[in-house]
Amino acid sequence: MQNHKVRPLYDRILIERVENETTTPSGIIIPDTAQEKTQTGKVAATGEGKLNSDGTIRDLRVKADDTVLFGKYAGTEIKIDGKEYLILKEDEVLGIIE
Repeated sequence: MQNHKVRPLYDRILIERVENETTTPSGIIIPDTAQEKTQTGKVAATGEGKLNSDGTIRDLRVKADDTVLFGKYAGTEIKIDGKEYLILKEDEVLGIIE
């Protein structure tokens, strides 16, 4: 199988979801069927910036390796070389986790 690299265009961001915890703090194991998809992820790649109406490009505020918070239904899920990613616009990012 080939290894593909994806470079998002303009203000789009490629995100790899951070895995959910499988146990609660008290030690109860949460089955896969009861887990919701996490709303945090690590930025894998970014586009070159947002295209403004005057034709200039504004740099993105997020960068590769940032951990971000995004909405529950944000973006589009894609699969690359068997790995699941989320691609979304910078506007859909709710915040950067520091």
